[in-house]
Amino acid sequence: MTFLPQTMQHELAELAVEQLVARGIAGDAAPREFAAQALSDSSIPLTALVHAAGLIRRHHFGNRVQVHMLHNVQCGACPEDCGYCGQAKTSDAPIQAYKLKSRDEIISEAAKAKANGAFRYCMVLSGRGPDDRDIDHMVECIREVKDRFGLQTCLSSGLMDEAKAKRLKAAGLDRLNHNLNTSEDHYPSICSTHTYDDRVQTLRAARTAGLSICSGLIVGMGESHEDLLDVAYELRELGSESIPVNFLVPIPGNDVINPVCNGEPLTPTFCVRLLCVMRLINPTAEIRMAAGREIHLRSLQSMALEPANSLFIEGYLLTRGTDAIDTVRMVQDAGFELELAGGEASDELRKLIESIGPASTLADTKVIKDAHISERKLAKLSVSARQ
Repeated sequence: MTFLPQTMQHELAELAVEQLVARGIAGDAAPREFAAQALSDSSIPLTALVHAAGLIRRHHFGNRVQVHMLHNVQCGACPEDCGYCGQAKTSDAPIQAYKLKSRDEIISEAAKAKANGAFRYCMVLSGRGPDDRDIDHMVECIREVKDRFGLQTCLSSGLMDEAKAKRLKAAGLDRLNHNLNTSEDHYPSICSTHTYDDRVQTLRAARTAGLSICSGLIVGMGESHEDLLDVAYELRELGSESIPVNFLVPIPGNDVINPVCNGEPLTPTFCVRLLCVMRLINPTAEIRMAAGREIHLRSLQSMALEPANSLFIEGYLLTRGTDAIDTVRMVQDAGFELELAGGEASDELRKLIESIGPASTLADTKVIKDAHISERKLAKLSVSARQ
């Protein structure tokens, strides 16, 4: 029997769900033929895909959601021409450039990440890649972040060789982030100043140095479904432990500003489908719904927590995001638990979670439209409350 018999081409039958889940629990990828169909064939029910992906996610990660905080430690003045990035030399986005932040600034932001319950503190340097002085500075900062806060640390710093990666590993860096962003075939359409292979070589250098790797993609840069699948299977081949799935945020002034995939605008249902497919192809990887989730997933963000087990709070590199309170509320409302830094909630985060309270708080909420509020009746209520 083939994975999807001819009679099942336009439906996800119970047997197929069982096969998908069994493969995922074993750590095996879904066949490409099915993954392609899941992305493009709307007759495969979204709920069935979400169910299968959710079972695999829970087997490997339980009911937990990892929360990450992302900080630019150096912004702008980048010599690269990546069309999706507001820091690129070709972008006219009104971005304020600044040099590498001081140790005190970086440590202060790490303290905030810890207070907000971040599991991992992610630092990002703009530019083609760090020089030796940049590495010296980041080595010092990483050591202090680990010693003082016990946070997992992740660094995104462009192209890097093995020697520099080994120095960062010795300082205590847990993970290097370097996204593939798109497929090898589509890469020349978004960047000309470096190649897809340059990115792959950086990831291999990190792996050789003993670092965990975080590498993902950006959806909506004019790629095809096949391009998305190419990246998904390449990330599996590279053994990426963490896969951030970004959805293009159209920043005015950038070269790439029209969020389109396979010739169609991004929709919430397609974005959830893609997250499910990423889980089915990379069942043991951390799948993160990253930048653009608020714009493109919208009301389906909580559904997306079935395939995805990770997210950012308080924004992204250049763009705004959902604040900590709304993110905590969404995670809790969906029935998931936060996986907190060091396994424990800081006092600040504990107070934040407690302040949200139960869902049924309408009695304390202003629910009547202003135009229909009677001040006289409100005065009577106030008097009654004091009696």
